[in-house]
Amino acid sequence: MLSWLNRPVAIKENLKGQSFEPAHADFYKGETGKPLKLILQARTDFLSVWRKKDYTEHVRENRILGRQVVTVNSPEAIRYVVAKRHQNFERKSPQMRRALEYLLGDGLFISDGHTWKQRRSLVADIVHKNRVPAFGPVMQQTTLELIERWDSLGDGAAVNVLHEMAGLTAEIIARSVFGNDLGKESADAVTDSFSSYQSLIDSINLGYFLGFDEGLPVLRTPTLRRSVKRIHKIIDKVVEDHLAGHGDHNSMIELLVRRQQKNPELKLDVVALRNEAATIFMAGHETTAATLTWAWYLLSKATWVEARLHEEIERVCGDRTPTVDDVPQLEWCRAIIEETLRLYPPVPILARQAAEADRIGDLEVKPASLVLIVPWILHRTASLFPKPHHFMPERFMGDNRPVPYSYIPFAAGPRVCAGLQFGLTESILCLAILAQRYRVRVREGHKVEPHCRLTLRPKDGLPVTLHKR
Repeated sequence: MLSWLNRPVAIKENLKGQSFEPAHADFYKGETGKPLKLILQARTDFLSVWRKKDYTEHVRENRILGRQVVTVNSPEAIRYVVAKRHQNFERKSPQMRRALEYLLGDGLFISDGHTWKQRRSLVADIVHKNRVPAFGPVMQQTTLELIERWDSLGDGAAVNVLHEMAGLTAEIIARSVFGNDLGKESADAVTDSFSSYQSLIDSINLGYFLGFDEGLPVLRTPTLRRSVKRIHKIIDKVVEDHLAGHGDHNSMIELLVRRQQKNPELKLDVVALRNEAATIFMAGHETTAATLTWAWYLLSKATWVEARLHEEIERVCGDRTPTVDDVPQLEWCRAIIEETLRLYPPVPILARQAAEADRIGDLEVKPASLVLIVPWILHRTASLFPKPHHFMPERFMGDNRPVPYSYIPFAAGPRVCAGLQFGLTESILCLAILAQRYRVRVREGHKVEPHCRLTLRPKDGLPVTLHKR
């Protein structure tokens, strides 16, 4: 209905020999001092509002309809915001809180203060890196089931690989979090419902810029309510089954249930358990699905990198299926995933709201100001990453590591993603298992366009063809 408000987005992509600059929004070239045009551009796509000068190390302010907006794009300044002064900047922006509160309630991703402190330690312990190897067989078996389905489609089959990866990661997180199969019907329902939810959430909470420090609630249209209801119905049933004693004793959510039984003061009632289960589920499946989808796009174009990946899998695993024990030896696979996360961070904008007045670098920050840390531009800053727009996994090989706080695909500081190791291991293992059996090629003529809503996905998915190796 409001499609006329959408602004054009210029996309750059260049492949020449063994040099690949994958799809990204070109620099914004609109007039300065035109806040309405900037807001409309951000509504269309938040990745297309950054000028060439923004891709440098800086701390800078803008004012949009009177609201102070501070962009922090320097590792030391980012460290100040997310680590040294994290308590003043721990609160998510009104946009993010309003966008997700209907779906996730007071779940860990958008909570703060006492609720966040209490639940962070619980969730962090449950997805601790020491527990990750126990979930390896689940990741392996679920991926092999996807291969069986791909085999049944025949060589050269056309699929939307974003939907395929979302289904795969939804099933993995369901078996890991809930301890039982979600089933294709429920996995598809959650995947489709979250896609619908994202499409209905505006990228800008205009009320915040008009003076409402908490922003304005999201309009809960019938379509939005249906999407949330479908997701909640599936997750509620699983939580209720666990409370009735029918859960898997090795699942993440069962651990939460047992913690509540031992510590009633936690007050993890059905709603709170649902919120945490929904947070783990949505964050766990969506971010990994997007990462794997972008990796397939990059490998489809950079075939010389794909060849190195195949050589490594053959050297490390031979003809047997890769397992979680192989992950430390899959260096190219890990580097591909890490470079994918640099170029296409799942959450490309980390927005915080200042609780009190502060000073970042030489800039005075007012209470309730919007503080933006943007991995999308941070990861593409030339002083931190030479040839920043190019796909170069070798920059993560060997002892090469980015400057601290220059590479933050999972955020940083106390609010770093609790499931970081789970998601990273899952991405590496799933990529290795699938790449061992299949080459994935972007459909001829398809124009890939990064699109930022709540997460960073290829616009309209990624149509591909599947080719057996």
